[in-house]
Amino acid sequence: MAKQDPPAPSSAGELRIKVQPQPQPQQRRRREDDVYGDFRPFKRWASWLVPCFVAANIMIFGVTMYVNNCPRNSDSCVARFFGRFSFQPLKENPLLGPSSDTLQKMGALEVIKVVRRRQVWRLFTCIWLHAGVFHLLANMLSLLFIGIRLEQEFGFVRIGLLYIMAGFGGSLLSALFIQYSISVGASGALFGLLGSMLSELITNWTIYANKFAALLTLIFIVAINLAVGLLPHVDNFAHIGGFVSGFLLGFVFLIRPQFGWVSQKNAPPGHIPTSVKSKHKTYQYVLWVVSLILLIIGFTVGLVMLLRGINANDYCSWCHYMSCIPSSKWNCRSGEMYCQTSQIGNQLNMTCLTNGKSEMYILSDDSTATVRKLCYKLCS
Repeated sequence: MAKQDPPAPSSAGELRIKVQPQPQPQQRRRREDDVYGDFRPFKRWASWLVPCFVAANIMIFGVTMYVNNCPRNSDSCVARFFGRFSFQPLKENPLLGPSSDTLQKMGALEVIKVVRRRQVWRLFTCIWLHAGVFHLLANMLSLLFIGIRLEQEFGFVRIGLLYIMAGFGGSLLSALFIQYSISVGASGALFGLLGSMLSELITNWTIYANKFAALLTLIFIVAINLAVGLLPHVDNFAHIGGFVSGFLLGFVFLIRPQFGWVSQKNAPPGHIPTSVKSKHKTYQYVLWVVSLILLIIGFTVGLVMLLRGINANDYCSWCHYMSCIPSSKWNCRSGEMYCQTSQIGNQLNMTCLTNGKSEMYILSDDSTATVRKLCYKLCS
């Protein structure tokens, strides 16, 4: 490096003014970091509600097994050393769990009871019940993996409401399309959390880095999970209903203010912000309003249709393919009942949609199990 001559000494009356060069963008960001210190733009919450949800599901499953009391009704219970907590025979329940009658008593989703006895509460209670140990384990691991992260980011109030409402949405769509079998499980609520993660990424698009990679990863995960629901004996309508409900709820509950607005609000005294930003962008408000309207309309119309006993399959002949796609390896109708019924008092008129046979029955018990057995007998 070449040497430079030292500056000439100034005269007594000469005034030297040293001008600092304007800081570059990287230097400016470092200085702002020094001003804000360890400032985090969004609050980090401690997660306690999701672990409580997991504990509640496990406790309710234990109570269900206690009520089930397999040894009282069967001689071939699995794990009889558990006493009244032992499981139903594998031929009856391969998931290691209670009988369907016990699940009905505990609050499983039965469309007949919701429609005829107005037991709307079953749309909520069914999301806390599980068909077996494997069912419970899969759902609770997923809830811990997804729910804790969301609760840490957005707090227990918003995530708790989102979980319950998405579960309700899943139960509602399931009840509209699958009306001759019981339904239990938290899958609809879990898919609601997945849907809310997707809408949260969209509505808060401007504050994220690597957003396209995150979006593609999330879409891939959702697609794989929905594809699994196309197998038989899986209630994919609950998954779809929960996902759509959670997707719309995410625009309502998980909206974040812009980073610049949060930064200037929490700026220390004396700091001059470079620009003034509004709290939210226009598209965030639009998504919030549209999603809220769609949620109100969807829940209202769906509940009215359900309470009037409307079978949504009558208005959508191809929708059943969203829950199961038939192939040479399995039959989507195996174990399911496809009968059309009408009831006046205790007189039940039933038509099998598979073979066209019709029959009239006098009922002393109009439970789902009784109607299912009659439908199976008629269609056999």
